[in-house]
Amino acid sequence: MDVVSGEPLFISLDKFDSGCGWPSFTKPIGESHLTEKLDQCHGMIRTEVRSQEGDSHLGHVFADGPQEKGGLRYYINSAALPFIPKEDLKKEGYGEYLHLFENDSSKY
Repeated sequence: MDVVSGEPLFISLDKFDSGCGWPSFTKPIGESHLTEKLDQCHGMIRTEVRSQEGDSHLGHVFADGPQEKGGLRYYINSAALPFIPKEDLKKEGYGEYLHLFENDSSKY
């Protein structure tokens, strides 16, 4: 979820170790929760990812993620995303997202 607005953005099932040091995800929960903007700062051309409601800078998206999962890598600042364990989703007001974990047997 976005630390500013509380809108849900990513789930741990889509997280992977990209070796970059920041949390990386293959996809967001839903495209409607994110906006993308061209970022040309620091002499680079990349795509910035922002939360839709809070307009918070989250990180960037690159096309070098796992090909078998769509090829995208959402490179997200961990300070922008508080973690909520799946067993706490209902208590924290995010129970509607429990169905995303139906086929998952892990704790997180």
